Amino acid sequence: MLYVLLFWEFCKVGLFCVGGGYASMPLIQHCVVDTYHWLSMSEFVDIFTISQMTPGPIGINAATFVGTKIAGVGGAVCATVGFVTPSFFIGLALARIFLKYGDIGPVRGILNGLRPAVVALICAASISFIWLALWNTESMPHDFADFNGSALVILLAALAAVRKKIGVIKVLLGSGILGLLFGLAGFLQ
Repeated sequence: MLYVLLFWEFCKVGLFCVGGGYASMPLIQHCVVDTYHWLSMSEFVDIFTISQMTPGPIGINAATFVGTKIAGVGGAVCATVGFVTPSFFIGLALARIFLKYGDIGPVRGILNGLRPAVVALICAASISFIWLALWNTESMPHDFADFNGSALVILLAALAAVRKKIGVIKVLLGSGILGLLFGLAGFLQ
């Protein structure tokens, strides 16, 4: 039954994560952290971090890692297949429509309308990640002055590196090295 539930939940995520892998973050979080409590927010953030570091699409990697954590290899297969199934069929249908009718104005309007919602979903997930990274809490911190200064340094350094168009792999490696150094020095909680 767990396999069917994983397939179904990730099928819903795959159906509604318009905008790419980052748009799947809040949908997966809602399912596995908020609704079913299969993972803690900290475990979820760790899985998404690993999903970004491994080759392949982030959403598919996250589905695979979450499925593995929850139900082993069978869970990984069910979550991953569930995640890609809607895209497969929607892609086939849209390809046929575009080949037959060309560029359709109403379809373009729908996609343009979805962009702000995708940005909102990504921002909402990002705020949760920032709370966890800087205050080690899964919800709004009670005391904003009690943050992890070392984590803030890593966050700001990573943001600066991204703004300077330094590659994602270098940013992740640099952040990991800074985290290791701060951890060894006893600065990270």
